[in-house]
Amino acid sequence: MISRRAVLLMGSALALSAGASAADAGDAVLRDVLAGSQRAASHQARDDQRHPYESLLFWGLKPGLSMIELSPGTGYWTEILAPYARMTGGVFGVGVTDLADASVSDRGRKARAAFEARYADRTVFGDIRYLDFGPRSAPLGPPGSVDLVLTARNIHNWLEPKGHLDKVMADVFAVLKPGGLLAVEEHRSDPLPQAPGAPTGYMSTDFVIAAAARAGFRLDGRSEINANPRDNKTHPYGVWTLPPVRRAPAAGETPPKGYDRAAYDAIGESDRMTLRFVKPS
Repeated sequence: MISRRAVLLMGSALALSAGASAADAGDAVLRDVLAGSQRAASHQARDDQRHPYESLLFWGLKPGLSMIELSPGTGYWTEILAPYARMTGGVFGVGVTDLADASVSDRGRKARAAFEARYADRTVFGDIRYLDFGPRSAPLGPPGSVDLVLTARNIHNWLEPKGHLDKVMADVFAVLKPGGLLAVEEHRSDPLPQAPGAPTGYMSTDFVIAAAARAGFRLDGRSEINANPRDNKTHPYGVWTLPPVRRAPAAGETPPKGYDRAAYDAIGESDRMTLRFVKPS
């Protein structure tokens, strides 16, 4: 029995032969992937707040790209980008726990192994390239070999150790082709200032732009796709107070003054910057 995905691919090929653009075919594949059963139900339930279709189009997704996702977390974007690359003739890699770093814990190594096992079905996710990524990791690939690098909600994690963020930006700049794109989603502190070390998870847009500029990037676009005006950014457990983490007082702990779980859930996910940077030609 021919799967819906196979039918879609054949339909896309026919559309191209009839004169439709590759972008049209890629759009059809993206919509199919977003609705696909390879995605966790918990991830799909977040789409109305993460806006994957609109965000990926803004970031420049199109068929046939060579892409890297850095620090994929639970795989929200991996479940979309890996099948998309497989179905459109692209290449997809993820920067995950650096196994060459002797300081990485057993827990970190097991987490990477579990992540790789989750996406082992090549008939669905293709041949994902796993790249060691961390404060002391090797280059992400040959210079000028990648079209698009995506990082979502990670930059606040790269402020330590000192120099890590600048290393990441330099490594991304090096691996991208001239004209290649860096896609960024990050919790936004604006109009509040960014706290030193970003302990709340919220970051200043200007800080992120400056970090990219130091590596040589040029800001190519910003979007309010992932804006959330309900988020006042003053939560007792930082951004992790909000969904999807929903951090709460531990058993027996006195809740912070004014703690209101219902109010935080009503806010939804954080207010986020959505930025696109380009490596100048």
